[in-house]
Amino acid sequence: MPEILPYLANALLYGALALYFWRTRWAPAAHAQPAERAPGGPEHYAVLVPLALHTVLLARDVFAHDGLRLGVGSAVSAILWLTVLIYWLGNFFYRLEGLQSLVLPAAAAAALLPGLAPAVGPLPNTGLLVFKMHLLIAMLAYSLFTIASLHVLLMAIVERRLHGGTLSRVLQQLPPLLAMETLLFRIIWAGFILLTATIVTGVVFSEELFGRAAQFNHKTVFGVSSWLIFAALLGGRQVYGWRGRVAVRWTLAGFFTLVLAYIGSKFVLEVILGRA
Repeated sequence: MPEILPYLANALLYGALALYFWRTRWAPAAHAQPAERAPGGPEHYAVLVPLALHTVLLARDVFAHDGLRLGVGSAVSAILWLTVLIYWLGNFFYRLEGLQSLVLPAAAAAALLPGLAPAVGPLPNTGLLVFKMHLLIAMLAYSLFTIASLHVLLMAIVERRLHGGTLSRVLQQLPPLLAMETLLFRIIWAGFILLTATIVTGVVFSEELFGRAAQFNHKTVFGVSSWLIFAALLGGRQVYGWRGRVAVRWTLAGFFTLVLAYIGSKFVLEVILGRA
């Protein structure tokens, strides 16, 4: 029980901030605070408190004395840690008001996972440079696609509320849908480039370790399928001008397939089969 307390405290800090942002951003206009907040205000820096604790706990769990331990719990936690960090930095340059209430609850749940599902054992072959590169690039790609998926959900909420004629104060302060859509595809492009690099470094790693370019398993199938989905989305955007609900469906489909590629395989190996 004491081992889970730091993770629980981290989750509660994220959760308390999520609740605060929900009440002050998404509440009806009569109860919401009227002033528009600058991205560098105290609330923005308050996110650093749970993020710092998250950093310490992740470093302790992943960089163990016997090697790199990245179980399914710590993998999801690391992806959401990067997601919060990228979002926090991006908020200096883009108007991302509204995403706090979507990012922080997900981070709260992810911060608790390493305490509930610790790694079975250290990962093999972690001394290889190409593996370290592959892992880092993959985590960045996952984080960017997580932000893209949350961003596209926020766009869907805005579009639905516009049709209904009811916008909370935070939605009224967001950029126009076209501007949000432009930002979405910038994020997807960055994630797609990183996903491509992930596949390439994975091929190099497989070639170096197993003597063949790739292993035919469900991780490879779902990873390549996700790449094809995002490639089709970006191609459709360039050629046919895909946007709106089409972009929402393809983005979420690509993200779900990507989750199955890595998190799904980790879950099967560790939780079901009990292997690292």
